[in-house]
Amino acid sequence: MNRKNLPLLLMLAAGAITCIITFIQKYSMHEKLISLFVVFLVFCVLGNVLKWTLDYFERQNEEKLKEEGEVIEKEPENFEGVPPEEQL
Repeated sequence: MNRKNLPLLLMLAAGAITCIITFIQKYSMHEKLISLFVVFLVFCVLGNVLKWTLDYFERQNEEKLKEEGEVIEKEPENFEGVPPEEQL
């Protein structure tokens, strides 16, 4: 699964919400920019942590599936003189 853009999308969504809230609350331009910068930093870090966590779990699942796929089946030993239809 492609998670490369997850931090960016999370940042942009949080930034849009921050812009709307600061506009409604009539913040000054300086306050708007500072709050937007802080929100971008916080949600960038959170997005990267979320991406790393999801990638880590996916790697664990892939390793588990790979280990399960390496099971070696043994040949049956007692079917030497039995016809194939009776082997089941």
